Amino acid sequence: MAIAIDFGTSNTVIARWNPVTQQPETLSIPGLSIQQSLNPPLIPSLVYVEEATQGKILVGQQVRDRGLDLKGEARFFRSFKRGIGADIQGFLPELDGQIITFEQVGQWFLKEVIAQLAPQEGGLDSLVLTVPVDSFEAYRHWLGKVCQDLNVEQVRMLDEPTAAALGYGLADQDMILVIDFGGGTLDLSLVQLNKGAQGSTKPVGFLLKWGNKSLAENSKQKVKTARVLAKAGQNLGGTDIDNWLVDYFVKTQGLTVSPLITRLAEKLKIQLSTQNQASEVYFDDETFESYELELNRDGLENILTEHGFFELLDESMTTLLQQARRQGVEIADINAVLLVGGTVQLPAVQTWVKQYFAPEKIRCERPFEAIAQGALQLAQGVEIKDFLYHSYGIRYWNRRQQRHNWHPIIKAGQPYPMSQPVELVLGASLENQPSIELIMGELGVETGGVEVYFDGDRLITRRLDSGETSVKPLNDKDGARSIAQLSPPGYPGSDRIKILFQVDEQRFLRITVEDLLTNDTLLENQLVAQLS
Repeated sequence: MAIAIDFGTSNTVIARWNPVTQQPETLSIPGLSIQQSLNPPLIPSLVYVEEATQGKILVGQQVRDRGLDLKGEARFFRSFKRGIGADIQGFLPELDGQIITFEQVGQWFLKEVIAQLAPQEGGLDSLVLTVPVDSFEAYRHWLGKVCQDLNVEQVRMLDEPTAAALGYGLADQDMILVIDFGGGTLDLSLVQLNKGAQGSTKPVGFLLKWGNKSLAENSKQKVKTARVLAKAGQNLGGTDIDNWLVDYFVKTQGLTVSPLITRLAEKLKIQLSTQNQASEVYFDDETFESYELELNRDGLENILTEHGFFELLDESMTTLLQQARRQGVEIADINAVLLVGGTVQLPAVQTWVKQYFAPEKIRCERPFEAIAQGALQLAQGVEIKDFLYHSYGIRYWNRRQQRHNWHPIIKAGQPYPMSQPVELVLGASLENQPSIELIMGELGVETGGVEVYFDGDRLITRRLDSGETSVKPLNDKDGARSIAQLSPPGYPGSDRIKILFQVDEQRFLRITVEDLLTNDTLLENQLVAQLS
């Protein structure tokens, strides 16, 4: 059975391919999924840790059904996807003598969902997982490790926006813009869909794990290709809006920040997606306290404006359209605009999109299901061609500024796998130098980074407008920085080693190091990304 999982910051969606109807369908897991009439089955991305050392946890809707999200306990986790692979600043709880990481929470969540799903579906043969377009390799490595001991023959990974383009069934269109706006991230991706040659046996997507067979090779369908032309993203989502609403009610009604107020604020936001006025009333039987929160669409839009919400959206759209023009694509060339994620249901967001595109080009009828159902196309013979979202570079000492800077070696936009490696030649800097060290990193945005930290029990992301490049070092730890042991030792004044940088079909950065003096190969096709 082929399954796709769209692991989201707020909600998770599971889809399977129905061999009878030859169509994707969204699955419900009893106890974990929200049963509601307006939306497809969604699993809230929530975790409650009953006992950490034994991994006894509750996930999904059962956490809400037991009221465990309202107690303000350190055992409850939401929005934890944001912290995976990020440098968290602030408090990380210790539960039952174990320091809890967001990677651990995410692993518990996914494994519990899959554990309950597998027997329901009679086992899993193929699994496709979707990832944010701007995720660092640390997130992808984490996801790969989660999958290693799953009883699944083949596991693939696909960018969420590309999956959405396939999920809306617009393969006959040429140029599609996907706006994926969920609980934690805003991702914009310009995707070109076209038909490829029949009978291709190349790996499809980002292949994490495979057995003895390839579903793509066995597929009798014509292979399609989806090429990503431009990408832009923000660490911005529905969770931020919930926090802004909480702050608004704390300021205007003198309330105290609490999980309950956060839950009520989220409900107000959801109501305002379908109606002009929203209200939530809550009465506490024990304290006899009552809360009544009211808000209309104009009030919500004012709150969004105060927090620079629309400026951030414009910034991402401008970045994407600039990238598109460098590819020879103008805004008029975009055939369709697909809106996915819960936050796109806000009328203010849809109005913002209409400032750029004609209403007849905009599609918003499948905001929750498109990504998971589109990811299933990988199991049906769709080949993904993509480029690197981030640059890779090396750290060097800037004498003028008296501090370390980063120099790009492989720039964003580079298609992969690379046909030719990038070459760098280095020499020794000291007399009798025994080795050469080189720190490599994955470079993020150059207009300012994103800081992830705690404010009480909230996980907050904040933009850093320092103008400096945000970097994820790949090998900055003991035993990993040294890339060449020199024998005989090196001396200044001449080139000593040649480094060949290469990115393979699975998006991993690899290096080969040659000693120019002895002609020895010191490292061959070394996988750097796993060193992070």
